[in-house]
Amino acid sequence: MGILNVTPDSFSDGGAHLDALAAITRGQTLVAQGADLIDVGGESTRPGAPEVGLAEELRRVIPVIEGLVDTLKVPVSIDTRHPQVMQAAIRAGATLVNDIEALQVPGALECILEHEVGICLMHMQGQPLTMQQSPHYPRGVVSGVCDFLAARVALLERYGVERTRILIDPGFGFGKTRIHNLTLLQQLPVLVDLGYPVLVGLSRKSMLVGQPGIPPRERLGGGLAAACWAIQAGVHILRVHDVAETRQAVDLWMDTLTVEE
Repeated sequence: MGILNVTPDSFSDGGAHLDALAAITRGQTLVAQGADLIDVGGESTRPGAPEVGLAEELRRVIPVIEGLVDTLKVPVSIDTRHPQVMQAAIRAGATLVNDIEALQVPGALECILEHEVGICLMHMQGQPLTMQQSPHYPRGVVSGVCDFLAARVALLERYGVERTRILIDPGFGFGKTRIHNLTLLQQLPVLVDLGYPVLVGLSRKSMLVGQPGIPPRERLGGGLAAACWAIQAGVHILRVHDVAETRQAVDLWMDTLTVEE
């Protein structure tokens, strides 16, 4: 999954693709590099990020989604927690909703019930503005994340949403310390055992490096190591900035699992 942030303040690539034409071109490049789907987001959810108004988020993402749908043969996802944006993005052609709030915002669940689209439910403790202020998990981070996601999945299934439409995401970096993140990474097979396709977003995050001060674009080595481990653990989708490099690493990893003398 290629990341396409149409934002001025995302932690790694904020401001790089604010212009709709530039964003569409970037999406096309990501597909040429090996992306199987493109995730478009118009609101930064980095730690400490303020909320964006609905009108501004819609202005950022809808022309980009329309342009991508018209020019690409891969699915387009909308990364949003707001039901109004979900609705507009689906009308524009998005076929997957990637929601950091796991449909907890009023109206989001109803949107998914109304439309035959995929939904990725992510775990987040707190809100982006404050989520990194002393996150804690009394029963352990793995139990906390798995219990939350299992409950959200069960809610969807009670409303008749087919299992084939549901993905889950542990939410690396969303209300979690580095130790929480590394524990989740180590225990990814536990999450996979819940029985739903797992999406992970590890790309360029600070958890990938052991010392402070390394800028996001210089964390590729850790990202590739984490990506290969995630695939080995059974993860289905890697959400990444560096598509070409990750595709090369994962393809080689998969080749080693299937090669025959």
